Amino acid sequence: MTASQIIFYFIAAFILGCGLLAMTTRKIFRSAVWLLFSLIGVSALYFWLQVEFLAAVQIVVYVGGIVVLIIFSVFLTQQSGKEMPKAPLTRTISSILAVLFGFAFTYSLIYKTNFQTANANFDADVSRIGTQMLNTGDQGFALPFEVVSILLLAAMIGCIVIAMKSSSHLPKEKSTVSKPEL
Repeated sequence: MTASQIIFYFIAAFILGCGLLAMTTRKIFRSAVWLLFSLIGVSALYFWLQVEFLAAVQIVVYVGGIVVLIIFSVFLTQQSGKEMPKAPLTRTISSILAVLFGFAFTYSLIYKTNFQTANANFDADVSRIGTQMLNTGDQGFALPFEVVSILLLAAMIGCIVIAMKSSSHLPKEKSTVSKPEL
């Protein structure tokens, strides 16, 4: 096993471990923090693949945008320290079966497909990537660029809705002003 493979497996194990912890922890704030580490692991994978622009986009959009909004909404709900209820047994069993099916399906697709190694070098020139992102033609990516902005808007609206929903369930404080006696 080469050093490159060891690094890849280490980064992949880090991403999967943090993702698993994000899904299984019962504290909502810890779940958001584990999601943050998982997304940082994905950006580390991009850095390892020498695609620095995608790594920067991963950090700015997902780590800097989505996760910060999620953590902000968690703090607005005033439930950051409370434990989430334990999942029912049927949901846990269904989740495990779905994961096992996903692994089996992926395994079958990988070994049925005859992948060929590409000898072409990957061109990661930032100016070319920027031109393609703003191009609306055949080789352009203007639509996915706009979809990312809609994703950030949806995350922000979701955070506001979560914060408003939980604040409406808070108990109303009693007035401390005493009535004058007659």
